[in-house]
Amino acid sequence: MISFNGYLMAYILIYLITVAMKMMISRINAAYLAKYGKTVPADFQGVIDEAKLEEIVRYTSDNTRFSLVQKSVTKAIFLVIIISGILPWLVDQLQNMNFIGAGLIFFAVIGLTEVVAGVPFDYYHTFVIEERHGFNTKTVKIWILDLIKSLLVTVFLGGLLLFALLLMLRYTGKYWWVWSWAVFLCFQLLVTLLYPVVIEPLFNKFTPLEEGALKTDVEQLVKKEGFKIEGVYQMDATRRTRHTNAYFSGIGKARRIVLFDSLVESHSREEILSILAHEIGHMKKNHIKKQMVIAGLVSLLLFYAASKLMTSRVMYASFGFSHMPYYVGLFLAGILWEPVSFFLSPIGMAISRKFEREADAYSFRVLKRAQPLAGALKKMAKENLSNLMPHPVYVFFNYSHPPLLERIKFIESLEGPGDRK
Repeated sequence: MISFNGYLMAYILIYLITVAMKMMISRINAAYLAKYGKTVPADFQGVIDEAKLEEIVRYTSDNTRFSLVQKSVTKAIFLVIIISGILPWLVDQLQNMNFIGAGLIFFAVIGLTEVVAGVPFDYYHTFVIEERHGFNTKTVKIWILDLIKSLLVTVFLGGLLLFALLLMLRYTGKYWWVWSWAVFLCFQLLVTLLYPVVIEPLFNKFTPLEEGALKTDVEQLVKKEGFKIEGVYQMDATRRTRHTNAYFSGIGKARRIVLFDSLVESHSREEILSILAHEIGHMKKNHIKKQMVIAGLVSLLLFYAASKLMTSRVMYASFGFSHMPYYVGLFLAGILWEPVSFFLSPIGMAISRKFEREADAYSFRVLKRAQPLAGALKKMAKENLSNLMPHPVYVFFNYSHPPLLERIKFIESLEGPGDRK
């Protein structure tokens, strides 16, 4: 065990406060739905019945209980690791190693511990909760293969980024944080380019959308909006889940439209077009670029803050480290940032919700009607058992999209009474 001082005690206190707040907010959210989610909202009449609403409440409650247990266990494991002295002992064993090799091993041990701790929870969520509510279509074989592939991708990409950052730490002097920031941005761009053509196909099969009315309508919509894409693809999502979705992937010439096969089966052409128009709206409004700029500025500030923290002997000593290797400083800066990010997260969520409303408005302008997108959202809510009555505090901290009822009312408000059919 390490010695406790004021700095460590302050960190533990703040850490426990953030964990307690997250758990309390989740409990409040579940209780709010149980209390106010007994009647089908007017906007969902004819789409969701009382039985489906009860199922939504059970699914939300199951996920909430699962999340609370998972957080309790994983956060407790993390805290034990921090105060047990295991990490200072590990650094002592790595003291005579090459700096970059030692840093890679240090983070590999931490990452492997996190993966091992998460495996039982992932299995339970997939084969108990998702299975219970009819979403899971994975076999154990697929789950194991996905786990292995995810681990290999994480090790390769995470190891590559970490190796580059350690190089910057070792060889670029006091302005390592500027070089590290540049490397980080380039890495993000590289992953964005590779994701749709290299990483995604490792997990799902992507086939060009079959010739027909839907493909013709999608291509006409894209052309009309002056949007260039690499192609329109259908993903075999039902091999793993019955959840429905659609999204844009990649940037530049690698940009593509991806539709879950479950979405194609359950939604009308006009509804699918409204969803795609929403995604095009994100691009037309430069939301992706704006988010990248915001993320870039935040990461620059974080690297600068890390550069100041990493020279603080008090910080190392407070966590039991007698040596000051910079890879440890990078880790400590990261764990100090976590509770701070929780209190700042509402800002990012608010910006994201604003972008979603703008994209919804764009979809309405393209189709000239509210019903297609509103109808698609109602169907997706039913299919995904989405919470129709989230607590405002939970939304404040966790929702990147406006709550469904609020979102549907906004979309319908764009259509004048005389325009409704």
